[in-house]
Amino acid sequence: MAEPQELRERMVERQIRRRGIESLSVLTAFRTVPREAFVPESLREFAYEDGPLPIGAGQTISQPYIVALMIDAAEIPPGGRVLEVGAGSGYAAAVMSRIAGEVFAIERHEALARSAAERIDTLGYDNVSIICADGSLGLPDEAPFDAILVAAGGDKVPEPLKRQLKLGARLVVPVGGEDMQSLLCVTRTGEHRWDEQNLGGVRFVPLIGAHGRYEDGSRAASNHQPARAKSLPEMISDAAEPLPGIDDEAFAAAFDRFADRKIVLLGEASHGTHEFYAARAAITRRFVEKHGFTIVAAEADWPDAAVLDRHIRHQHPRTGAPRPFQRFPTWMWRNSVIAGLMHDLHALNRGRAPDEMAGFYGLDIYNMSGSIEAVLAYLDAHDPEAAQVARERYGCLTPWQAEPATYGRSALTKGYAECEQQVIAECRDLLQRALHEDGGMFAAAMNARLVASAERYYRIMYYGGAESWNLRDSHMAETLEHLLEHRGPNAKALVWAHNSHIGDAEATEMGSVRGEHNIGQLVRARWGEQVALVGFGTHTGTVTAATDWDGDHETKRVVPSRGDSYERVCHDSGVPRFLLDLTPGRHDALRRRLGDPRLERFIGVIYRPETERWSHYSEAVLPRQFDAYVWFDETRALQPLTPTEPHEGVPDTFPFGE
Repeated sequence: MAEPQELRERMVERQIRRRGIESLSVLTAFRTVPREAFVPESLREFAYEDGPLPIGAGQTISQPYIVALMIDAAEIPPGGRVLEVGAGSGYAAAVMSRIAGEVFAIERHEALARSAAERIDTLGYDNVSIICADGSLGLPDEAPFDAILVAAGGDKVPEPLKRQLKLGARLVVPVGGEDMQSLLCVTRTGEHRWDEQNLGGVRFVPLIGAHGRYEDGSRAASNHQPARAKSLPEMISDAAEPLPGIDDEAFAAAFDRFADRKIVLLGEASHGTHEFYAARAAITRRFVEKHGFTIVAAEADWPDAAVLDRHIRHQHPRTGAPRPFQRFPTWMWRNSVIAGLMHDLHALNRGRAPDEMAGFYGLDIYNMSGSIEAVLAYLDAHDPEAAQVARERYGCLTPWQAEPATYGRSALTKGYAECEQQVIAECRDLLQRALHEDGGMFAAAMNARLVASAERYYRIMYYGGAESWNLRDSHMAETLEHLLEHRGPNAKALVWAHNSHIGDAEATEMGSVRGEHNIGQLVRARWGEQVALVGFGTHTGTVTAATDWDGDHETKRVVPSRGDSYERVCHDSGVPRFLLDLTPGRHDALRRRLGDPRLERFIGVIYRPETERWSHYSEAVLPRQFDAYVWFDETRALQPLTPTEPHEGVPDTFPFGE
């Protein structure tokens, strides 16, 4: 693991400077203060992640970028006097102390105030005073201040704080509802005059006090936000193209606008929602039958997909080949929708010349699920404690997740690391057995690529992080490119993968902060306007998912979407099923309104509703992420062909049963 100073430098570069904070004094302050000193010891592994962390008493240490944004907007003069409301852990006060001459920080929770003071004292920052009091009242005896920062949200700007500003000084404060607020920068321009600037949407804990909310969270009816001619849900309703039922021919026909593209990527917001699979199957059937698409490439393992490919292209099964998709999560490809699609592609290929047949291909590095199974089997036998660590990591470490309480227990142990060489050998053997005698020159070449990629992937997968994600998606994008070359200059491909793979990563926290890329970003860069990225979303319903890696699949209730998410504004549009065209030149006013970052929900094979905000939401910019967005307000769980995991009761005839 990198040293704290290296992580701090990376945080400043990726999370703060790249997002537009250029003040040298602010960047230097963040490089100086050790953030790990302000989080609980159990969470220090995650001190420099791009998100808030719990600090106790229902409070959090804010996301580093938000702290930087507020300090930058406040324009603290060197040597100035600053007031902070909501000291929390003391981190923001410590950062400001490296710029200001004197910092007063108010915290209403006595235990937090005491801990913050101890941390700052330990660091030797002697120009910070931590005070336990009602922050909404400010500190009139110490006023006026050169800057005031408030780290809690109320319904309006507290009047006492406005009046404690010096002339020309700035107050930065979140104002709005419980789920979402606007970050306001209030500048005092006269004895009784203040100007306001909206810095964008934020989420803070409530401001409790005489000029904030009550302890029970009750608040005033008005949030004093300026009215707009039309709300965002109303604009979505106007632009949305209502879709008929998926079985209606007109459903798939609505996507013909993308039929001239070379690559159409079809996403999903979960790996276990019937409507996402059924919609993609309907579009696939139409594009194969009517628009000349011959490649159906999926976020699936190459050897397993090859078994289905031989079937739909009327080839005999390879002698001795194992049944495909036998390992967790079996339901992703062994489900009623895929079985029906394989039957239909088999029928569409009947009578076609071999080079005109549609094929089904796996893009993924073989075999993430099988490899994880090998890791767990080895560790179960040799180090059960390390095996538990591995299960936690594999179940939780995904690009969109930010819940430290979930995977904070999963720090690497000595025993885990010592098993690396043996486990990689097991994975390599597993792969080579699966690829043995997979005939054909093209298949042999692709399998050689798999061995080379997988050897490296197994090593970095063991520890997680951006490198493993980037290797995997680079491999998938390169596999797609090889398939297009192999099928000829006129080849056209449909790609099935999760939204996190097919939406442009540069428009999400994955790319902008963590340096992760994905298939959508890579194919856009390679083929430009010949690519269409189509995302899918839902508000509520049921989903097939597991609670832990390698656990049984369950039918889980999807929690209704958050008020500060893209899903909620789609739900509030009142249109139950629609296609939203986000290509430039279409609905540009709406694209601009949707261009402010919002939360977006991602559910993989693991779904944990109890930690949903941190484990399944991440910020994105929807109109830059996708060319189109398909909405199903209420969805139902995908129907597996497997009663339990990993593969008991899988039909022997899949997918060949007529």
